Amino acid sequence: MSFKIAIIGAGSVGFTKKLFTDILCVPEFKDIEFALTDISEHNLGMIKAILDRIVEANNLPTKVTATTDRRKALEGARYIISCVRVGGLEAYADDIRIPLKYGIDQCVGDTICAGGILYGQRNIPVILDFCKDIREVAATGAKFLNYANPMAMNTWAAIEYGKVDTVGLCHGVQHGAEQIAEVLGAKSPRELDYVCSGINHQTWFIELRLNGRPIGKDELIAAFEAHPVYSKQEKLRIDVLKRFGVYSTESNGHLSEYLPWYRKRPDEITRWIDMSDWIHGETGGYLRYSTETRNWFETEYPQFLEAASKPIDPAKRSNEHASHILEALETNRVYRGHFNVKNNGVIANLPQDAIIESPGFVDRFGINMAAGITLPEACAATCMSSINVQRMSVHAAIAGDIDLLKLAVLHDPLVGAVSTPEEVWQMVDEMVVAQAAWLPQYAGAVPAAKERLSKSSVKTREWAGAARRSVRSIEELRAEKAALKQAG
Repeated sequence: MSFKIAIIGAGSVGFTKKLFTDILCVPEFKDIEFALTDISEHNLGMIKAILDRIVEANNLPTKVTATTDRRKALEGARYIISCVRVGGLEAYADDIRIPLKYGIDQCVGDTICAGGILYGQRNIPVILDFCKDIREVAATGAKFLNYANPMAMNTWAAIEYGKVDTVGLCHGVQHGAEQIAEVLGAKSPRELDYVCSGINHQTWFIELRLNGRPIGKDELIAAFEAHPVYSKQEKLRIDVLKRFGVYSTESNGHLSEYLPWYRKRPDEITRWIDMSDWIHGETGGYLRYSTETRNWFETEYPQFLEAASKPIDPAKRSNEHASHILEALETNRVYRGHFNVKNNGVIANLPQDAIIESPGFVDRFGINMAAGITLPEACAATCMSSINVQRMSVHAAIAGDIDLLKLAVLHDPLVGAVSTPEEVWQMVDEMVVAQAAWLPQYAGAVPAAKERLSKSSVKTREWAGAARRSVRSIEELRAEKAALKQAG
């Protein structure tokens, strides 16, 4: 087989390498072309050198190109994969910092909540530019695989306004299933069968079977509470399981910021999170982790390049969906996964226009969703709160409507539990002004926002959050890795 895959945001070096090696685990794909594109020539150079080393070490005919000219990379591409972070860590820092001034403590802030909504405003104009290029220069019928957050908003914009065949992809379902299999004592995650459905980052394991045996709520709760690690790391997630009757795919930290109940008071935050790793609820945890990872990669790049000389091992192919989808579409080897698509009746008690995450099957005929799913009422209600925010956020981003943007933020579950309308209005003005360089659709609204800020009497505070940690130095990271290696 010979076809072209374009990767936008290929400067996300570690993730691009994973996608690349996964795809090359499919024997029929050795002759394909990867076209890498990014706004950073520096990052492009690093990832191309790594991928070239992999190709050379495995004696493959695979072609790898790299360019900052996105349209050139997309020319003739059959598949386009996006893993962009619009605004980089600079804008992301404001997604965390500014809401903290108004009492809003986020762990990740990239899906909804104040940070995720503004992230969507930065992404959607860029996503629509991608879609325009795909329509104009990519192969006829090209498929757009979006990995970038905010997943639902980006996918919604690409489908509804970009008019491109789009699927959103995330690994939360796989990670949640691995946890469940572990606590139930399975020898392999393959022993667990499940139906998991909802919206991205609020997907629910509504049916579980271990080696064919149904698993009920009480057994699952007991298994998690007995686990020596998860019982401490996933306290909030287990509490939701007890109250809702089903387990959520998303991590303790992520889930905490999508709900109005657990992060609205500082003392409550520390009660429900765990500080053993950022993903369990640390304030700005993913920002710290991302910053450390970037610094580590820049410093230790020669080691990453050396590691690329190892042979590709198909047994280590990851469970990221992309390579499995491409394999199914091109070879007709059927793949079952969980995909972000427009609902269109798949989940009976969620809106038709919502972007859902639910089971589907892939073959030569495309992605075929399993319809007829009804979520438990509490799960549907929680999803609905986020869907309404997502819809307003997408419409605000398309129109450049700052008033609608403020209403979207106001209706966010956690923001609404913490902040007054006056605080929300000022916070959004402050975020739009701070991020104006990445918000072209709001250019006309920025002068008035600045004027309002100059006259505002709404009080803010300088607050690091309930559970903030400092970014560790390279020396600290080296010492930690050495200690872990020695211990294990």
